[in-house]
Amino acid sequence: MSLPAVLLTAGSSPSPTPSGSTTPAVPSIQDAQESATQAASWVEQNWSTWLAIGLKVLLILVIAGVLRVLIRRAITKLIDRMNRTAQAVDGTAIGGLLVNVERRRQRSQAIGSVLRSVASFVIMGTAALMVLSAFDINLAPLLASAGVAGVAIGFGARNLVTDFLSGVFMILEDQYGVGDSIDAGVASGEVIEVGLRVTKLRGDNGEIWYVRNGEVKRIGNLSQGWSTAGVDVTVRPSENLDRVKAVLNEVGEAMSKEEPWNELLWGPIEVLGLDSVLLDSMVVRVSAKTMPGKSLTVERELRWRIKRAFDAADIPIVGRAPLTAEEQAATDPTAGMAAPSAYSNTSSPQAQAATPLAPPSVTK
Repeated sequence: MSLPAVLLTAGSSPSPTPSGSTTPAVPSIQDAQESATQAASWVEQNWSTWLAIGLKVLLILVIAGVLRVLIRRAITKLIDRMNRTAQAVDGTAIGGLLVNVERRRQRSQAIGSVLRSVASFVIMGTAALMVLSAFDINLAPLLASAGVAGVAIGFGARNLVTDFLSGVFMILEDQYGVGDSIDAGVASGEVIEVGLRVTKLRGDNGEIWYVRNGEVKRIGNLSQGWSTAGVDVTVRPSENLDRVKAVLNEVGEAMSKEEPWNELLWGPIEVLGLDSVLLDSMVVRVSAKTMPGKSLTVERELRWRIKRAFDAADIPIVGRAPLTAEEQAATDPTAGMAAPSAYSNTSSPQAQAATPLAPPSVTK
C-alpha cells in the first residue's frame, strides 16, 4: 500500500477517545415499546395462572378462617353448657355434696383452652401447608426440617412437655380439682388452682405449694367418694366391755340425729370392737363414714361427746392424772415396794466395782 493511501485511511477513521468520557447509550422510544410489548405478552401468557393461584390461596384462607371461628365458637358453647349444668345442680342438696362449681369452672376452662389451641394449630397449620403447595413448593424438605426441629425442641424442653401432657391427662381424667384435699407425694394440701403445667396447693399451715404436674407420680385424693372417721377409745382392762359399748352406741345414736352431723355422717357410727388388749389398757375402735373432707371434724366432735359420756358414766380413760399412793396401794399391794438392788449385796460384782479404792500407803 502506498503512503498516500495509508494517510487517507488513517484520516477517515475516528480518533480514539478516553474511556472515561464515554456517555451511556440512551434507550430510544422503540426500545421502550419493545420492552412494554414483551411485558404485556408475559402478563397475557401468565395472568390466568397467577389469578388461579391467588383465588386458590384466598379460598384456602377464607375456609380456614371460617372453620376456625366455627369450631372455637362450638367449643365455647360446649364449655358454657357445662358451666350452666354445674351451676344448676349446685343449688340442690346432692349438688352441694358432689359438685364444686369452681372446680367445674376451672376444669372446663382448661379443657376449652386446650381444645381451642389444638383446633387452631391444626387448622392454620394445614392451611399454611396447602398455601405453600399452591405455589408448587416442595414440602418434603420443610417437613423433614420441622421434624428435626421438633425432636430437638422436645429433647431440650422435655420437662415442659412432660408437665403439659401430665396436666392435660390429669384434667381430662378429673383426677382432682379445686377444693379437693390431695396428697401429691411432694406436697399435700387443698387444691386452689389447677393449670396445665403447675398445680397450686395450700398446706395445713397456710403455705402455698407450686407442684409441677410432671413431678407427681401418685395422687391420693381425700375428697372423692367418702371419708372414714375413726376414734380409738382407751380404757382400763378391768372395765365392763358391754357397758362401754352401750355408752358408745348411745353417743353415736344421739350424734346421728342432731344437725349438722346428720348431714355430715353418711352411715351409722359403729363400735367395731377391741382394737388391742394390753396389760394396762384396752383400745375400742369407733368408726363412721362421713362426707369427703369432713372426717377430722366428725372425729373431734365424737371425741368430745365420748369424753363427756364417759365422765357421766364414771368410766375412766387411760391417761388421766396419776393415781395417789392410797389408790396405788388399793390396786397393787406391791406398788410401793422398791425393786431389789444388786448393790445391797456386798459380794455382788456391781457392789465390788462401786467400792472406792483404798488410798496408797505413804512411807516416811
